[in-house]
Amino acid sequence: MDFDVAVIGAGPAGSAAAIAACRAGARVLLLDRAGFPRDKPCGDGIAAEAVTVLEGLGVHGVTDGYPAIGRLRLVGPGGSAVARELPRVAHTVPRRVFDERLVRAAVAAGAELRRHTVRSIRDDGDVVTVDDRFRAGTVIGADGAGSVVRRALGHPVNPPGHLAVAIRGYAPTTNTDEQVIVTTRQRWPAYAWEFPLGDGTANVGYGEVLRGEPLTRAYLLERLSVLIPGAVPDGVRGHHLPLSTWRPPASRGRVLLAGDALSLINPFTGEGIFYAVLSGSLAGQAAAGGTAYRTALRDRLGRHLRHSRFAAWISRQPRVVDAAVAAADSDGAVFDRMVELGLGDGVFDLRTIGRIVSRLGHRHPATP
Repeated sequence: MDFDVAVIGAGPAGSAAAIAACRAGARVLLLDRAGFPRDKPCGDGIAAEAVTVLEGLGVHGVTDGYPAIGRLRLVGPGGSAVARELPRVAHTVPRRVFDERLVRAAVAAGAELRRHTVRSIRDDGDVVTVDDRFRAGTVIGADGAGSVVRRALGHPVNPPGHLAVAIRGYAPTTNTDEQVIVTTRQRWPAYAWEFPLGDGTANVGYGEVLRGEPLTRAYLLERLSVLIPGAVPDGVRGHHLPLSTWRPPASRGRVLLAGDALSLINPFTGEGIFYAVLSGSLAGQAAAGGTAYRTALRDRLGRHLRHSRFAAWISRQPRVVDAAVAAADSDGAVFDRMVELGLGDGVFDLRTIGRIVSRLGHRHPATP
């Protein structure tokens, strides 16, 4: 069965890729091993920047029914804290809902959706064959952290230090309008979160960067209970986060990678939805139009990824993070810049760096 573009994985990156390719006139096959709606472990945070990308693809209403979250509270590893209005509102939308809305948009755009578990791909030079069953001019691997497409290209999983693990569940809360992130010095970098859905529940979770040794579910839940007291989540699931500090090549021949399969997880915050829909849309456009995907990705995200990598490097020192949080508390422009760096495609500027440096001499009380 022949297609112009085959997209493997129908999550945010894959659906965005399918929509972009369809809009460019391609015949698109969209494959996923799961049926929709389906649950996906995630923090469920949808930043405004991700919504903007989707609206640019003609997809509207992905956050309908879920109230805007206007504030962010961030607690530093040494006790510094800031709570301010977000520069642009965010939403918390369960992936069971969000992903199905994107899949429906892809099908409405013209993609042919099939439930199929991909086991092999073969680039034959002028066509790519998937499981000796489907053929496409280009294949886009958007099949997540355990990407089959990535492995087929010979790229290993991220090594320790560039891979995080997290658990998440849903718990009752009185919080209705504030995203909460609490960092900790223990096994730094690590943090817990509470993202309210607006219905009396919140997505709560805890994650940290892996350093080689496995982490148990019991340990992760214990850390969550320490940082978010009273959180007793249901539906707890775990997932890996391949950080963007270790990325494979974005393409080889007629095969492209997008989203988590390309290790596009913000190392500063763990955010991945914005990266997913943006890289997916660029991959879909490139696959349908014959443009250079690597060039498009570099032009759109290259400078930001360099800055986020720098942020991850300097934040290896918890005191730097406390200084940044304290600077954000005293200067709204610094807060906005940090949010844009962590949730979108923002970069550092001299003002922000100067404010952080000026705070490095301050001392802050310790937290767990």
